[in-house]
Amino acid sequence: MNWEENMLSMKTVATIFSMAIGAASAGFADELGKRDYMSGCAGCHGESGLGEGQIAELLTISVPDLTTLSENNDGEFPMLQVIHVIDGRTGLRAHGGPMPVWGDIYKMEAAGSSGVAGGAEALARGRILSIAYYLESIQK
Repeated sequence: MNWEENMLSMKTVATIFSMAIGAASAGFADELGKRDYMSGCAGCHGESGLGEGQIAELLTISVPDLTTLSENNDGEFPMLQVIHVIDGRTGLRAHGGPMPVWGDIYKMEAAGSSGVAGGAEALARGRILSIAYYLESIQK
């Protein structure tokens, strides 16, 4: 087997391995996402995601019902848009600005302690993706 065939074979194995891990860990990602949602989002969005958190009445903007994201998007969960809003570092500020920039917060929390390829950035993105998976799981 030449170098190019070997690289193609390695990429194929890596792709299959990544897909298997992703499928097996979707439920785990939902649980991690739920934990982060409850600690960082439920204060405003409510434990059920209906926008009725304890802090919501103190805000000057209305807090959206996160259980209708798919319904409001022709039945399709807007995964990329949700990730961008949670991350907050893309410039997309659907909340008008006051929502915390979780991408920066999670990255600072993980700085120097990850040991993962990509380090703190990879951990921050993983946490954000987990929250998005959790939100997808609570759609009406």
